[in-house]
Amino acid sequence: MRSPSLYSQDDPITAAMKPPVSETEAERVIRLEHEAEAKRISEQIDEDLREERERNKKKRTDVKLLLLGQAESGKSTLQKQFQLMYKPNSIDQERLSWRTVIYFNVVRSIKHILTTLEAWDDVVDDGDDNPALEELTSNGHAIASSSMMDVDANGAQSSSNASANPNNAGAIQIANLRRRLSPLVEMDSQLADRLSGGISVSGSGKGGVYVRSGWQARTIENAIGKLKNKRPNTSSEKARESVSSELPPDPMVEEVARLLEAKEDDIHELWGHLTVKHMITKRRLKLDEWSEFFLKHISRVASTDYVPTTDDILHARIQTMGVAEHIFDVTIHGKAVTWHLYDVGGARGQRHSWVPYFDDANAIIFVAPVSAFDQYLEEDPRTNRIDDSLQLFTQICSNALLKSVHLVLFLNKTDLLRSKLDKGLKVRKYITSFGERSNDYETVVQYFRAHFLQVHRRNNENRRVLYTHFTSVVDTKATQRIIGNVRDSIFRGYLQSAALV
Repeated sequence: MRSPSLYSQDDPITAAMKPPVSETEAERVIRLEHEAEAKRISEQIDEDLREERERNKKKRTDVKLLLLGQAESGKSTLQKQFQLMYKPNSIDQERLSWRTVIYFNVVRSIKHILTTLEAWDDVVDDGDDNPALEELTSNGHAIASSSMMDVDANGAQSSSNASANPNNAGAIQIANLRRRLSPLVEMDSQLADRLSGGISVSGSGKGGVYVRSGWQARTIENAIGKLKNKRPNTSSEKARESVSSELPPDPMVEEVARLLEAKEDDIHELWGHLTVKHMITKRRLKLDEWSEFFLKHISRVASTDYVPTTDDILHARIQTMGVAEHIFDVTIHGKAVTWHLYDVGGARGQRHSWVPYFDDANAIIFVAPVSAFDQYLEEDPRTNRIDDSLQLFTQICSNALLKSVHLVLFLNKTDLLRSKLDKGLKVRKYITSFGERSNDYETVVQYFRAHFLQVHRRNNENRRVLYTHFTSVVDTKATQRIIGNVRDSIFRGYLQSAALV
């Protein structure tokens, strides 16, 4: 065994405390450099540990929320409501960038109306019931008629077809409107290219126009760059504020604006035409809710100083390709929480992109449009949209990665469901299992709810609760009240799963 004296001499701490014997200046410099390097490494380790603690702390206060559902279910509108609630300034910064989308919605709606009218020879005969044409026009893909009217340069109908037309006057009026509106309709492809950049998506159906996720942010950043080039001394913050009121003009978009103003009366005449109204009543012409919204407000949209309202932005329709992440800082009961909201593309060709986001998801809001009982997938005209929603919900509920995820169901577009039922549309005509049940709103909406609950019960080994809400996500006041309730329930479940309460 070593003696105490020998041990103390070998002790590295004791040795380090002893002053160096006959240390030269060069040795002193080297020693100080080594000590400084050791101190730097020690401080770096401390900093790394501090950052790791911060990252872990942040992870414990981050919530990952997925918005899932088929295309046109209302996911992106719900995301906008989150944005309005938790990041309202960003909506103001994006406001003018939505003008292009809204102009595209208007032009595409006019094109759809005129194409459908053309497929029916610009008339609807009460005795004329052509199922093939009805199916084609219901999905927006009208076919050309072999007996299409010939219209000369002055908009007059040729005598050979005029005499055969049972509603000659109305057909001539529509032919003239088609001619006068043609410069505006021709802008459809240019607007689509401006928005999509030539993107096409497999399995998205015909005529789908997609934008890349984050397109608003890129529009704003490009605008900021242009403003700073014009005003070199402008800060990014001031440029960002200016963008909300003076987005640099796009010549093509300005041309569409000019045409809309010039053709406003023609658009009013087309939208109010008896043949159009008749076709809508007889369901030869089926328009999406955003089409009707903007055509009803065409005087405002076509005005020279048009700036999209928040309601306009909520109704605007554009399909996003890929997964868009939106980050919101939310304070819940005095605790700051960062929410990562993921809005994913719902078209069949994009659903494969969902899976990578399942692994560490905390919550899912599944959005199902209950008004779509009379509609079919654009990608597959044989599949009823309610059936598709149920199949998709089954896949979500049965996915092993999502067994413990907090699940919220939004049965959406209840306002449109009520409107369709009030107009006499029969659910049993499209969903035979509905049978002879009463066709009133409460019966119908509870029937759909029961089917989704049944899917959840069959795929719920972990006995999790399904939170269900009847929604119309374009209704800001009601939706934000529901978001508040959903936020609290998700956070409570998150804290419990993280064993923090």
